[in-house]
Amino acid sequence: MALFRTKTKPEAPVVAASTAAVSTATLALLSASVGAGRERAMRIPTISRARDLHAGLISTTPLRHYRQEWNGTELEELPLPPESWMLRPDRRTSLAHTLAWTFDDLYFYGVAYWHIDARYSTGFPSSMSWIPATTVNLQTPLEAGNYPIGGITGFTVSGAPVPVEDVIIFYSPISPLLEVGSRAIVTAERLEQASQRFSTTPTALGYLKQTSGEPMTGDELSELAEAWTSLREESAVAALNQYTDFVESSMDPSKLQLVEARQHQALELARVANVSPFLVGAPNSSGFTYQNAEQARAQLAQDALLYLAAIEETLSSDQVTPRGHVVRFDRSIFQETAGVPGGPTPAPEGAPE
Repeated sequence: MALFRTKTKPEAPVVAASTAAVSTATLALLSASVGAGRERAMRIPTISRARDLHAGLISTTPLRHYRQEWNGTELEELPLPPESWMLRPDRRTSLAHTLAWTFDDLYFYGVAYWHIDARYSTGFPSSMSWIPATTVNLQTPLEAGNYPIGGITGFTVSGAPVPVEDVIIFYSPISPLLEVGSRAIVTAERLEQASQRFSTTPTALGYLKQTSGEPMTGDELSELAEAWTSLREESAVAALNQYTDFVESSMDPSKLQLVEARQHQALELARVANVSPFLVGAPNSSGFTYQNAEQARAQLAQDALLYLAAIEETLSSDQVTPRGHVVRFDRSIFQETAGVPGGPTPAPEGAPE
């Protein structure tokens, strides 16, 4: 008979399923059911920090407007005045808010949406607003990854039909975090839960041992253990008679808090989150750091390059701007602040700033 009897809830099994041909809203619900929904992922510090770093950089970088012309040897981009929506696409909120949550959907779900609220007389958008990806449902004959290969036959937002021509769709060039990082997120969550259980247990780990007297039954031992735990939780003082001893576990608290495992998992999460480990405080096996905040920002811009390009190219499409016009993030601020063309220069850890 076991010395202690504990009551545990059965853990729901994690079942793999194909998400290749389901809507974004369905993917969000599926991800949540296997423990890697956005809300649960954002409770993990590494994921939260990586998301906020990317969103902060993208949402605070100005948009610029250019006209492309061929000068005989290369394609030039000539500056143009910005359209009003390039400064504030949605009059009800800021550009930073719109861009940050557009990136958020690209990051977690692989696709983001804007609705065209108003148009110029030319037919091009003059005002647009962000649509949360989890409220969108696409009808399409065939979907591969995040792209409707067979075209879009229907589009609804929170169940209400919306004309497809009034929706701008941003497609992420890489797989969404909730898809590729589901195992890493679940593992990190379980490690955090295990550490939390130890940190919230005031009673030292160990076991009670009867040293003499009439042997106690399993029920009696269980009641003794429960009484001991309850007493230790309410007071720092407890008492045992001459027939019972408490044997404290020799387990190292650092092992119980899973410090090394959690550090390793932070590095794994940095990999799936597409952010350099040192930017989120994860251990970096290469031994390199960056000399100043400007160089770190330049490295973050390199990490976010795919998302920057996806947003730029979508806003430069014929649906949004006239042919020959392009919209760019002002990437020059990354190089100017870093002081190094093309990106930062790594320096050995501990080098003087």
